[in-house]
Amino acid sequence: MPVQLLDDYPQWLCDRAERGLGTHVVTLNAEMTMQARSDRQLAQVLQRADLAIPDGSGIVFYLQLRGQTVRRTPGIELAESMVRAIARRGESVFFLGGAPGVADRAVAYWRQHCPELTVAGCQNGYLKPEDEAAIALTLQRLQPKLILVGMGVPRQEFWIDRHRHLCPQSIWIGVGGSFDIWAGLKVRAPRWIQRAHLEWAYRLYQEPWRWRRMLALPHFAWLAAVTALTEGRS
Repeated sequence: MPVQLLDDYPQWLCDRAERGLGTHVVTLNAEMTMQARSDRQLAQVLQRADLAIPDGSGIVFYLQLRGQTVRRTPGIELAESMVRAIARRGESVFFLGGAPGVADRAVAYWRQHCPELTVAGCQNGYLKPEDEAAIALTLQRLQPKLILVGMGVPRQEFWIDRHRHLCPQSIWIGVGGSFDIWAGLKVRAPRWIQRAHLEWAYRLYQEPWRWRRMLALPHFAWLAAVTALTEGRS
């Protein structure tokens, strides 16, 4: 899977927005990478994306094994930076995803913390077929500069890949559970846990039902180590 290493992701995205270049942003982590190993369609979507950032600690670990000193860039932090940047530019943001009512609460959070933000609209992620058509028409009409899609992996990646043509000059970011955090339904791990690269464990503590999906993490770590050793010898 591709991952781009940049010093300033928000500035890179703002430069593209200035030039009217549409962008699909993937927040790459170990779990997503392992899903892509067994899902060819997901792998192709990730490879087509314009930017993949090192969101997960596993990606940072993998790159460190290859001699790359990389700072982890959580997707929620990139999304927050872009919301503020788009607000300063006087352009609009669309919030799509989450359970019913969650996107509305996320919008309320941003209206409180960033009063100058223009919200193009919001829609929960529980879309019926008729909702899909209506949202497509809405996005095509409004052309928001930033579209945040919080449907979880891999649904949000597939959704963006299928619909990004509707807003060809927009920045599309799959933000996972960020709406839940902005809505106050969940909280991020304390800073010391984030710095220790254990945010995944804190999330598992909050959502124990994810344990089966988390089994991908040790598998990823093992593959990363074996690959690095093998390529190192060659």
